[in-house]
Amino acid sequence: MSDRPLILVADDEEDVRDLVCMNLRQAGCDTIEAMNGLEANDLTAKRLPAAVVLDVMMPGRDGFQVCQMIREDEATRHIPVVMLTARDQAQDRIAGLQLGADDYVTKPFSPKELVLRVQALLRRRATQAAGQTNLHVGPFEFDLSFVRLTLHDQVVSLSMLEFKLLHLLASKSGSIVGRDYILREIWGYSEHARTRTLDTHMKRLRVKLRAFSGWLQTARGTGYMFKEPTGP
Repeated sequence: MSDRPLILVADDEEDVRDLVCMNLRQAGCDTIEAMNGLEANDLTAKRLPAAVVLDVMMPGRDGFQVCQMIREDEATRHIPVVMLTARDQAQDRIAGLQLGADDYVTKPFSPKELVLRVQALLRRRATQAAGQTNLHVGPFEFDLSFVRLTLHDQVVSLSMLEFKLLHLLASKSGSIVGRDYILREIWGYSEHARTRTLDTHMKRLRVKLRAFSGWLQTARGTGYMFKEPTGP
């Protein structure tokens, strides 16, 4: 068995698949190809690639749907996904990340940059697998292997993006985490981005955490902090 990471490249344009696969192979990866969304989901489930490069606009099933299905399957939800698309609308980027994509590259793109992004995701995944896969803070238990949060042995249903956001804050428990830092780490936004995306997701998290929502504290004008609430 090869020790080269297997990357699935899904795009309905053959020349794009050829270009991406050639550069990935030159960088030390093995590749498999899918020409539509249905094939992409089928190959992901059967081959369990180390990462998926996923075009948004594909016949049969678009990239958003493919990504959502990857994240809903317990066996595949940990696989890093890079969305590749000609669409450069902010709402498309947010939609992809909300569904659990790890990165987002817009066509036309630099093949070398795409390869570097894939390699960065593979390193991050390897670090998680080799290091600590669980994080315990108070009643919160984060399982990075299965992207799962439990509270007092009850699984809390979170999207991939919500899990990443909450885990980021919990990993810095007791410290204020700045808005710009959070936007950069979770959404890849530049500093001082004017967006209500973060606040919207924090509201959703508080609703889902119910009685434990007090752990998410707002530092006015600065950011947020994950800390055990005090008082009644």
